[in-house]
Amino acid sequence: MSFRGVKLFLYLLSVSRVIICAVVVDFWLNASSGMGVADHSKNTFLELKRKKVHRYVIFKIDEKKKEVVVEKTGGPAESFDEFAAALPENDCRYAVYDFDFVTSENCQKSKIFFIAWSPDSSRIRAKMLYATSKERFRRELDGVHYEIQATDPTEMDLEVLRERAH
Repeated sequence: MSFRGVKLFLYLLSVSRVIICAVVVDFWLNASSGMGVADHSKNTFLELKRKKVHRYVIFKIDEKKKEVVVEKTGGPAESFDEFAAALPENDCRYAVYDFDFVTSENCQKSKIFFIAWSPDSSRIRAKMLYATSKERFRRELDGVHYEIQATDPTEMDLEVLRERAH
């Protein structure tokens, strides 16, 4: 390759980097600034927190509505395994889980966990969208005790919740 060819190649490489960076920044700004939280999502969380109507709530981002919406709820009798099975294998979600446990003093307690589920196999765009929208959504959920970022089921299993709650 001639010197002119190398120079052209380096120029195209630098231009493509600028374009890619611009696309990523544009996506990030749009995703983080425009994502709202549906009233139904807030109310469903309050039902879990105050009335104990749900064991868990799974939320997803509705890109058309540009808001976080309820995807699924689990009744008070549902197990942790049912909750974990309800999370998609290949897509991101937010979830809250009401974890009941007994302390070493034999007291019944409950702690609410916020889980940001972002499996390794999910699309990069989904990971970015959920990551940039998380803080705004999380601020709407007053009363969450602990937060977990999980990329696979072992990072949020029952033992992890027990350790965090004690």
